[in-house]
Amino acid sequence: MRIDVHDPETYKSYIAADAVAIEAYRGWFLVRGGRHEAVHGPARSRNVVLAFEDYETALACYRSPEYQKAFAFRSRSAVAEAIVIQGG
Repeated sequence: MRIDVHDPETYKSYIAADAVAIEAYRGWFLVRGGRHEAVHGPARSRNVVLAFEDYETALACYRSPEYQKAFAFRSRSAVAEAIVIQGG
């Protein structure tokens, strides 16, 4: 996920709600923020990479009521892109 936060206070609510969904679907963070450099193309100020047991679980988490509650906070507080990718 690539993120530009424009409302930090509301984004804190997203982080709290997001954690509920990620825990429920047994996901874990590989990257959460941190130093980065865009070597080609545009960048956002924050980058997050999550992992799940499998592709279907990642999609189920995103589509879950728990995550959609979190998404309501994110959509009001940040501009972001999210992509689910099957590992190989």
